[in-house]
Amino acid sequence: MKNDFGPKKLGDKLKSVRHSKNLSLHAVAKPSKISATYLQKLENGIVKNPSPRVLQRLSEVLSVPYMRLMELVGYVLPIHTQNDKNNQNNLNETLFEDDLTEEERRAVAAFIHYLKKNVRN
Repeated sequence: MKNDFGPKKLGDKLKSVRHSKNLSLHAVAKPSKISATYLQKLENGIVKNPSPRVLQRLSEVLSVPYMRLMELVGYVLPIHTQNDKNNQNNLNETLFEDDLTEEERRAVAAFIHYLKKNVRN
């Protein structure tokens, strides 16, 4: 089965959006606080685990939803079943304050997932 996420999917999306806005690598990289070389590596699927912070800055510069970029790279999988949705809601109620938006809650959950996946003792 073909993956709907991964570094290549993320790279394709970044490059597509950048081209549709007629922006150069430098025009996106500079306000994203990354190098044009790093952005090119992201677009070519070479970078396997971009940081959530880099994805956040790219989402702001390219006007792409942050959670969509997180999903594309594989940090957050879309909720497909009602059972998964109920589990996510229970997690949100347990861990988060009521003053967070749904997108903020999902971003925090994505970051926790990232840490669990990438930071091991």
